[in-house]
Amino acid sequence: MRFQLLGPLSITDGREVVVLPPSKPTALLAALLIRPGSVVSTEHLRGVVWGEEQPATAKAALQSCVLRLRRIFAKYGIEDQAVVAVAGGYRMRADAETLDLLHFRQLVDRAGTSGDESELYTLRQALALWRGPLLANVPSDLLHRDEVPRLAEERLRVLERVCDIELDHGRCRETLVDLWEVTRVYPGHERFAEQLMLALYRTGRQSEALAECRRIKGYLRDELGVGPRAGLQRLELAILRGEDLGSVDAGRAPDSLAPDSRTGGPASGGPTSGGDAGVHTVEAGRPDERTDDAATAPAPLPTVPFFTGREREVHLLAHLLTSNQEPLERPPFAVLSGAPGIGKTALALHTAHTVAAHYPGGCVLLPLTRPDGTPKPVREATDHLRGSLAAAAAGHGRTLLILDDVVHPDQVRALLTANAGGAAIVTSRMGLAALVATHGGTVHRLGALEPGESFALLTAVLGRERVETEPSAARLLASVCGHHPLALRIAAARLLTRPRLPLADCADWLRRDLPARLTLADDPRMSVPLTLDEALERLPPALAEAHLRLGAGAHGPLTALGAADVLGIPEDRAEEVMERLLDAGLLEEGRPGAFWMHDLLRAHARRATAPGTSDAPTALVRPPRRAEIPSVGSTAALR
Repeated sequence: MRFQLLGPLSITDGREVVVLPPSKPTALLAALLIRPGSVVSTEHLRGVVWGEEQPATAKAALQSCVLRLRRIFAKYGIEDQAVVAVAGGYRMRADAETLDLLHFRQLVDRAGTSGDESELYTLRQALALWRGPLLANVPSDLLHRDEVPRLAEERLRVLERVCDIELDHGRCRETLVDLWEVTRVYPGHERFAEQLMLALYRTGRQSEALAECRRIKGYLRDELGVGPRAGLQRLELAILRGEDLGSVDAGRAPDSLAPDSRTGGPASGGPTSGGDAGVHTVEAGRPDERTDDAATAPAPLPTVPFFTGREREVHLLAHLLTSNQEPLERPPFAVLSGAPGIGKTALALHTAHTVAAHYPGGCVLLPLTRPDGTPKPVREATDHLRGSLAAAAAGHGRTLLILDDVVHPDQVRALLTANAGGAAIVTSRMGLAALVATHGGTVHRLGALEPGESFALLTAVLGRERVETEPSAARLLASVCGHHPLALRIAAARLLTRPRLPLADCADWLRRDLPARLTLADDPRMSVPLTLDEALERLPPALAEAHLRLGAGAHGPLTALGAADVLGIPEDRAEEVMERLLDAGLLEEGRPGAFWMHDLLRAHARRATAPGTSDAPTALVRPPRRAEIPSVGSTAALR
């Protein structure tokens, strides 16, 4: 058996993991494991278990707690790691085979300081042992005050070293994921901020690098009353001057990722998932083979953790993309459409990894919308893709494209031509009927997950043990989230950081203010209301306002007659409005002539149109006066 201390305290036999419940024996075990092999004084253990309010019979109570801990060991067949009573306290022996903390330290020592691939690989192995919030299930203020920060510092030193090695090797995109996360968790850590600035600058994102500099300087000034250290100031000055600080992949940055000579900014925006700018790939069948173009190859294709459900869609897509491996006149492609946050990109990425072996040229992800929601110009996207295809494929065969967050069919046509002989998955909130009409392809409109799929997703993220203790509450939480993938992942992330919070309480708390509470404060991209706001901002103002009016004022299924009554426009124009909203992914089609709006979209509309709200852009908040309604349905306003 093995104890896992680097996360929620748990016991594992290598196949199953048992997370210990928050209790006094759990706190006692944590205190002993933090100092393995050392004598831990009874005074310290009493402070760990009871804090300052110790019982009158503290000595006997501690002995009783030790006895309960030994019973837990017996329950799980732990016989060779006994809690031993010694003079002045207790001791528990452990080694790298039985305690992940010691395994972590062993790997760090073994890694050395060579700065080569071997050190990087070993340090990554060490970091992989960390599984979430440290001692999240241990109810001890003393440990969280004195020990958790010290242990967390060990991880930060290793992560800092890993990022240094990757930056030294020019792997700026690979390290961006780690740096974005750690700078938000530790906003005052100057070294991580410097590394993030350098990685952003080397990938052609000068403006974002300077924005990160402003953030850390503001935090230091406002929270700590100090200025930045000299190293950060020198780096800021070098970025402002446009000095050569190296580039991606230890070589020249690809033309499509180099700073635009006219603006000094990045030549392309990042993917809608919030990752690195530009193109990502996953290569199939040749992990060790490198070509002359490897130095400019795109970043690895992101993976989708805990992907759940969509079995029918995955099967159909995999069949489409693997059934014919001969070059075709027109590449096979599929359109994935649906509401914002419904999981289109996740399905595309999961499918790409599933069929990667059939595409020796690799799989390439190309976002076609900038972070501000504006579409990427066709020529820029085409030039970017051609350079990336040359680097990724290098003559090795067919390539699978993921054209993500498409706004208009014209963005796609030239890209399909550029990838002749390959295949493509297109994701869009729009139906892209004009593209399908001219180029064929299949269409898969995604809706909310089935209740069983939602339950499975919560189980995958939170762990079977936690969900099975509150199965009814888990189903209630899934229902509150409307079985919406983005909402479910946000709710699950909240619960992961609060292991003592019952699922029922979380569901009740979310339900009292939907969808505003479906937001993660440390990453504004993980937010249902902001995602929906951004979707409305892409629409013509009149159409966006019509959506808000329908969501706030209509009940049950929407028909052209009912919409005409709510909007105060003729029935034929109301039908046109609903068709436009259906194509934008903001309505779903039910029985013929009837539409419905997802509950989260309705809640968002009600909140956005409530008097005095500030959750939506001003132009969308004000309920239009009845005299203005005809403009909503006019042909000019809806074009």
